[in-house]
Amino acid sequence: MKAHDGMYIDGAWRAAAGQDAIEVVNPVDEQVVGRVPAGTAEDVDTAVRAARAALPGWAATPPAERAARLAALRDVLVAREDEIAETVTAELGSPLKLSHAVHAGLPIAVAGSYAELAATYAFEEKVGNSTVHHEPVGVVGAITPWNYPLHQIVAKVAPALAAGCTVVLKPAEDTPLTAQLFAEAVHEAAIPAGVFNLVTGLGPVAGQALAEHPDVDLVSFTGSTAVGRQIGATAGAAVKKVALELGGKSANVILPGADLAKAVNVGVANVMSNSGQTCSAWTRMLVHRDQCEEAVELAATAAAKYGDRIGPVVSAKQQARVRSYIEKGVAEGARLVAGGLESPYEHGYFVSPTVFAEVTPDMTIAQEEIFGPVLAILPYEDEEDALRIANGTVYGLGGAVWAADEATAVAFARRMDTGQVDINGGRFNPLAPFGGYKQSGVGRELGAHGLSEYLQTKSLQF
Repeated sequence: MKAHDGMYIDGAWRAAAGQDAIEVVNPVDEQVVGRVPAGTAEDVDTAVRAARAALPGWAATPPAERAARLAALRDVLVAREDEIAETVTAELGSPLKLSHAVHAGLPIAVAGSYAELAATYAFEEKVGNSTVHHEPVGVVGAITPWNYPLHQIVAKVAPALAAGCTVVLKPAEDTPLTAQLFAEAVHEAAIPAGVFNLVTGLGPVAGQALAEHPDVDLVSFTGSTAVGRQIGATAGAAVKKVALELGGKSANVILPGADLAKAVNVGVANVMSNSGQTCSAWTRMLVHRDQCEEAVELAATAAAKYGDRIGPVVSAKQQARVRSYIEKGVAEGARLVAGGLESPYEHGYFVSPTVFAEVTPDMTIAQEEIFGPVLAILPYEDEEDALRIANGTVYGLGGAVWAADEATAVAFARRMDTGQVDINGGRFNPLAPFGGYKQSGVGRELGAHGLSEYLQTKSLQF
């Protein structure tokens, strides 16, 4: 697609207030593939005012009509699936097959799910002698990351629109072209002017202005825990609602009796998918000490197969960050059994699929989110030790448990301090609530729980 040199505000592409631009770089070859405006507080204010003006009309639109517009949006995304996949590949670097299946396919499914929910959700209910109305929160400031550029947009915008809210979106500066394509789809789907608005820009400028804006009623942010804390503090000072989907350091717990080869291979695939740039990736593999060496050999072999099958990380900055964690792992005494610091290619922001063995729970690579294709294998003594290690971080976003039988896995999963757990390789469900415990955030995305984040209640007593 061709990059727009303006902002999508009040149903049209409009010139930015300033002249600064952001270069979008292809992580595979390090070439500039587009330029977008670097929005300012003035652009954000214009967009928020447009969203505020459109709010009464959209909030009063019958849910069935909102559902019809969301269905139309889904249909446009389906029609433009190839373009979506190619755009994500160009600015994120993900292999085209992954871009089609996940980066385009998943948000299409989520958009469709909210078209259905908007038509069927109980926006009114009877409770004793009261009628409870579920009403839109208002104007939503959505700030999205680069790792799943379209999915993260749809996971916020679709439920907000289904609820009757209006939106101002500030996408990640690394992947703004996908956001512009989404704005085109919104326009093509005939969603009314001002209901959705797009401002591209840098986080400390446009993102901060959006979080601080007094006419934004809810800030929905996905990104690092550090930035989430800042946004939470800003919103808290204004008594403003927030939804925060933050970092993760998820544990893949393999209990004795599980199919070790399957658990290890699926676990490695989970970490290497999207080049490790998934907040819920199972980056800690916990294996009983008696099976640990076998698991290490299996993981090293599996990781080696991904050497030329995964894409780069998103930027030179991210590449340097991931490499710094690999260096810390070696320096703190972990045993490097696959990958390492050397890049498999001369150009591009690639990181070799990396596996560490003999990792202890207190090591940096076992505690901090790396956001790259790096797996740490930790031995445990018994189930209680495994649980202690699994719960022993500040995060609680995702996880997995493998056991000889489902009941054993479920019993262990019930004791994990995390928002989502896969049982013996369970598939991702776009209708199930997604979100974290502890410093992995507050609130939930996807399905009916995701819709409820954008609603507030009013009780009428009779």
